[in-house]
Amino acid sequence: MASASCVTRHHIDLWNERFLGEGPVPVSFGTVLRGSLLPIIVWLGVLVFVCVIYSPVVAVVIGTIFVALFLTGFVFRRRSGHSIKCSFYGAVGGVLDKSMLGF
Repeated sequence: MASASCVTRHHIDLWNERFLGEGPVPVSFGTVLRGSLLPIIVWLGVLVFVCVIYSPVVAVVIGTIFVALFLTGFVFRRRSGHSIKCSFYGAVGGVLDKSMLGF
């Protein structure tokens, strides 16, 4: 039984090596945003809807909440030893990722 799992694990490793590079690969900010297009579009739509239906003040409050969550994520990443660039990318991706949990 152990040999079957080793063979399967070996095949998975070979498959991943074809598509994944060795070690960490730099990611551009454009790639981070491209991966977050759905949350960006959804939340821009929500902000426009709220601004039109209620008032711009409500949209500013929602935007302020996003900024506060972004800054919190950025600070946590910096305190754990990440670079500024990595902290920025992670905070942007994290806020957009976690904001979609309700949808």
